[in-house]
Amino acid sequence: MDILEAKNIVIKAGHELLKAGLIVRTWGNISCRINDKQFVITPSGMAYDSLTPDDIVLVNIADLSYDGDVKPSSEKGIHASCYELRPDINFVIHTHQKNASVVSTLGLDINNITGAAAEIIGTDVPCASYGLPGQPKLREGVIGAITRSSSKAAIMKHHGAVCLGVDYDDAFKVAQTLEDVCEEFIINRCCEVSGRAVEAFSGVVDYITDVITSGEKYMPAKEFAPCDSSRKGDFFFVGEKDKSAAIIDTKSGAWVGGGEIPDSADLHWEIYKKRPDVNFIRHTKEENVVAVSRKGKIIKPLLDDFAQLCGPVVKTAIFNPNSTLKSSKKVAKALGKRNAVFLKDNGAVCVADNQYNAEAVELVMEKHAKTAVGAELYAEVKPIGPIDAHLMNFIYKIKYSKKAGK
Repeated sequence: MDILEAKNIVIKAGHELLKAGLIVRTWGNISCRINDKQFVITPSGMAYDSLTPDDIVLVNIADLSYDGDVKPSSEKGIHASCYELRPDINFVIHTHQKNASVVSTLGLDINNITGAAAEIIGTDVPCASYGLPGQPKLREGVIGAITRSSSKAAIMKHHGAVCLGVDYDDAFKVAQTLEDVCEEFIINRCCEVSGRAVEAFSGVVDYITDVITSGEKYMPAKEFAPCDSSRKGDFFFVGEKDKSAAIIDTKSGAWVGGGEIPDSADLHWEIYKKRPDVNFIRHTKEENVVAVSRKGKIIKPLLDDFAQLCGPVVKTAIFNPNSTLKSSKKVAKALGKRNAVFLKDNGAVCVADNQYNAEAVELVMEKHAKTAVGAELYAEVKPIGPIDAHLMNFIYKIKYSKKAGK
């Protein structure tokens, strides 16, 4: 294939995968084979919606060498191995898509796929053994998975998925089909465990919520409306969704204008006082996040991107709208220097230095919460080890967070 043509297909793929929600931000990577010796791949840490042909990197399959100043994706070795092992494959998409991520933490193969899905993806989807992002062990795990199966997809444990196609259209169909297959896999498990007729993932959330809240010792926290906020100079703006924001003096906590002061204004004020590095706060009450928050426990990472953005643990605190100052201090203490904290029965608060990074934390929290809900259906699902989680969080802070916000 012509190099420029391949680069333009990769750019097109990035736009369409973003639109379909199969990739977000700069996460994941896309490549297209040129010939038996070369492929082109997306660069490291650059947003898909702004890529140009000059940003797409030509890589040699044999030794992963490349020309130019643009650095290719750190997972280029996985793509090279796919092309080496599958001569019929000409397009590779690595995603962190939601439902595949849910299944990835289980370490299980999906077997006995039938019907139209089997025609597109194969009769099974193998799960690759775990390895840290960008490291040889991750590549070795994928090699092992695609070697022992003829499937056009493989799940990457604690990470995401790799989807293969004879061309872009084929690989795109594989990624879409994989989401459906993974959702059905989890729903079927919920039907088996619960004895209920569950037809959508929302039914899984309902069942897990019932399990969490049914015990005699369960003590619900008072629920309240979520607010987002942003700091500008000596003031911050805070308000419920679609309502006029109140303007608060960050030093005194006094209202200086705008809309009515929401119940959780003191919570935001306390975080801004404790964290001069925080300029944006987002409060998510997405259904999976609320379900996980009801557990009232420390949450450990089941996914690599959660470890990267949120760290080796995210704590849970109780915010009481009837005792805002006292409970706000407890929330700020539980947050510490992290990017997120769960609020018992009220979802989670996500913080960052800018809006782009705060939204990224929110996306990861919501996907991880969906993964945690799915994991509740299985016994002994183990989180990522603390050493690996600390390492990924450190590397992200040093290497990627500054780049991602540009």
